[in-house]
Amino acid sequence: METPYFIAVEAFAPDSGQAWQEYIAWSGLTQLTEVVSLDILLCAPVIDELTAEDWNYNVQENYLTDYFHDLDYLLRRVDTLTSINILAVLLNPESDARRLWAEDRFQFLGYDLIERTTGISALTNCGGFDQAFANEDLSPAGLLAAYDDAREVQNLLKTHYPDEPHADCDLWAIWRMDRVSAP
Repeated sequence: METPYFIAVEAFAPDSGQAWQEYIAWSGLTQLTEVVSLDILLCAPVIDELTAEDWNYNVQENYLTDYFHDLDYLLRRVDTLTSINILAVLLNPESDARRLWAEDRFQFLGYDLIERTTGISALTNCGGFDQAFANEDLSPAGLLAAYDDAREVQNLLKTHYPDEPHADCDLWAIWRMDRVSAP
């Protein structure tokens, strides 16, 4: 079993009010019931500033300092926050992530393609890449459900949009915690 990273991000859904309405109008992703993503603009990390203690538990490589190795620590760190998602993620899994990690408190939601440089989702925050995927290919959470489809879209982005920075993406497998309470 692989060990995921954990991150707390803002929830983005219809109860986000006008921001949600404007997003749906702009994106055309009318099938979405929410966005569950690592996109730093749509679902920003909720920990604004790292504390000295955070550095004992967070990921300290590849600019992933918003991610944590220790779920229990992260849950304690964000226990007073509301309207958040606690995500477990695997970066660039080599195969279907559902076979690589499972935990009873988490539900697998799908795969996101996040631009390496800016942290923007190629799936939900770039206005669409019609030669790589159709809006209808995305789940109600704005993700790709199948590993093979996600890898194919990742490759099609590179093939059809070689000069587009948003097309240079990492593939992330995403699970969401069903209950958000510290042990």
